[in-house]
Amino acid sequence: MNLPGVISLTTDFGLTDPYVASMKGVILSINPAAKIIDISHHIEAGSIAQAAIIIREAYPFFPEGTIHVAVVDPGVGGKRRPILVKIKKHVFVGPDNGLFWPIIETHAHVDIFQLTESRYFLDNISHTFHGRDIFAPVAAHLSCGVAPRKMGPMISDPVKLEYPGPKLTGDVLSGQVIRVDQFGNLLTNIRREDLARFSGTGKPIIRLGKLIIEGVRKTYGEVSAGEPLALIGSSGYLEIAVNQGRASDVSGLNREDIVGMEIHVNRV
Repeated sequence: MNLPGVISLTTDFGLTDPYVASMKGVILSINPAAKIIDISHHIEAGSIAQAAIIIREAYPFFPEGTIHVAVVDPGVGGKRRPILVKIKKHVFVGPDNGLFWPIIETHAHVDIFQLTESRYFLDNISHTFHGRDIFAPVAAHLSCGVAPRKMGPMISDPVKLEYPGPKLTGDVLSGQVIRVDQFGNLLTNIRREDLARFSGTGKPIIRLGKLIIEGVRKTYGEVSAGEPLALIGSSGYLEIAVNQGRASDVSGLNREDIVGMEIHVNRV
């Protein structure tokens, strides 16, 4: 595996506190040549599922050998293990709480190591900030060429993440809204393939809250400004949008209730 020295960061820390900067400082102190890329620091606090989905969507577009650090860690300081996950072209470092399960379950060959070699940690380990004291220094050492197998013993029982998939009941395909993006688009867990198998040559009718949308468009501009539409987004999943507007504002749902709401698809 090539090592480009790229380290990505995904956390629920936000950017108003010193936490992200502290992690970057640790990385650069060990490897001043590291290239640090932020995926997101605006994960909903403690939302392992949201972080797992965002990491899954983003990581394939990074160069081979990228090290992905993810810290959404409500169990920090407890019994959960710190781990390293290695697939063919990428390495992932973070807590063993399901963050990397969507990646693990889709790869035939995965090596998973429990992080136990404290020589690759900071000298003083806090009970509440393993992102700074364990995960950041481990990633930095990896980016300098330390082999994953030197970080600790291999394990075979990572924590699985239970996240909902679409289901077919009679003539209705049901899914959920799993994320609201910066533009107010509602991203669902219904994949392009799920919708194609269900709809066949028919036209899907999509219902979410008070919205009823006929058909799936290819681009936002296929409808008038302010009009809602359904399309397959860049991640390959069905999403609800409004051309030059925010679907999260016109769905008829309270903003705090949108994520997890069911979406139903019929066919005609």
